This record gives sequence, C-alpha cells and structure tokens, in this order.
Amino acid sequence: MTEKTFETRCGAIHYWTNEGKDGASALAFLPGLTADHRLFDKQVGFFRDKCRVLVWDAPAHAASWPFDFSFDLGDKARWLDGIFLREGIDAPVIVGQSMGGYVGQMYAQLFPDKLAGFISIDSAPLQRRYVTAAEISLLKKMEPLYRRYPWKALLRSGTNGVATSEYGRALMREIMMVYDGDQERYAKISGHGFRMLAEAMEADLPYELRCPALLICGEKDRAGSCIRYNKAWHKNTGIPLEWIKGGSRARGTIPTPTRRTRSTA
Repeated sequence: MTEKTFETRCGAIHYWTNEGKDGASALAFLPGLTADHRLFDKQVGFFRDKCRVLVWDAPAHAASWPFDFSFDLGDKARWLDGIFLREGIDAPVIVGQSMGGYVGQMYAQLFPDKLAGFISIDSAPLQRRYVTAAEISLLKKMEPLYRRYPWKALLRSGTNGVATSEYGRALMREIMMVYDGDQERYAKISGHGFRMLAEAMEADLPYELRCPALLICGEKDRAGSCIRYNKAWHKNTGIPLEWIKGGSRARGTIPTPTRRTRSTA
C-alpha cells in the first residue's frame, strides 16, 4: 500500500492505496469517528492482492492533521470523490464503519450514479425520520463531555467497550493513543463529528441508495441505538442485514464471524 496526500482548503488528507491494481472500481474502506486507517488492516491485507483497495485517515484524524474544522459531511464526501477522480476510480464500493457509513450515504446523495456498492458496518441510516429531536440535540452537545471525561477512563471505555476480541481492544487502544496528551484534539474531533452528523440529519435529504447494499451489525453493539436503527433500516428498505455473532461496536476491529444469519426483522 502506498501512502498519498490529497490537498483541501482545510488541510491534507492522507490515504493509502495499492499500486498496480488499476480499474474503475475499488473497495474504499472508511473508518469510524476517532479511528484511523489501521481499523481495516486485516481487510486491506486480505483484499489488496485481489482488487483495488483504498483506505484513509479521515480529515483531522491521525495522519490527516493539522486540519481546520470548517467542513461538513458533504465536504468529506466531495473530497473523497476528488481522491477517487485522482486515482481513476469511477465505480467505488464504499465500506463504511460507523461515521464512515454516514460519509458513504452522503456520497450516495451527492453522486448517486457513481456508487457501485455500499456496505454499512455498525452505522445507521442518515435520514431524519429515524432519529428523535432529543437525539439530534444530544449529538450537538458531545464535545464538552469528551473534554471533561477523565482520559484514563475514556481510554478504558474506548477500548474495552467497543470490541470483544483481544486484537480489537489492543488495536483500538493503539489508535486512541495517537491522542494521548492531547485530549482537547480528541474532544474536538468527536464533537465536530457528532455535530456535522446532526446537521446532515436535520437537512432531511433522501440519502437514497441506488446501488447494491448490505448492512452489518454486531449482536453485542451497544453504542447508542445502533441495533434498533439497523432493524428499522432493514425493515423499511429491504436492504439485507447480517448479524455478527459476538460482535461489538468494532471500532478497533471487525470480528471474524462464527455464524452469519440474515435478519428477518
């Protein structure tokens, strides 16, 4: 994998892609909020000799720093498209975990005819009808909470609470340690991410997926109302929903499933 940068008005985005794998399509792995490209190490390792692969450190995350926070979810989707254009990728398949799934839905809204496929991993629908006014209000108030939360406790909950495997917890701890000694930056990234998510929901856009899609959710995911959202998303759209047995929030990894069952909820 070769590391590259994409310049924006707010800063440089770092991304990685495999050389020698040309083609109009690619698997684009988008990590969740505060995670970085290492979240998908195992997936990239599996696919990089089989097809074109791309993964990024989202704006302001890890290597994509320094970065000005004057951007929204639409900007992230447009910058992602700029990266695709540079790399000659005309038909991406976006694999988005949590916040990465929201970026994928915004991409589908802005570039409806480009997306060849979409896979949501422990994410949720971006449409306004799925969330309450209270939930949106809470999303806008998260930054002070992250700023005041004791870092050691945040590190503990951010590793043990989001993965069930030793590998996943160790990886998420390693990712979080990027912000060790700079909790202010961690809080800013988190708060800004939740605010732009709330604003995208308030925009009340269709966020229609015209491409083949798949929803994946861990059976032990207790982050927010992710399980409830995915059941409703599947029921209302008919998009297939796969439950990962023993899977948690998976911010640090995507557990290897021991059993996969198609939801009929």
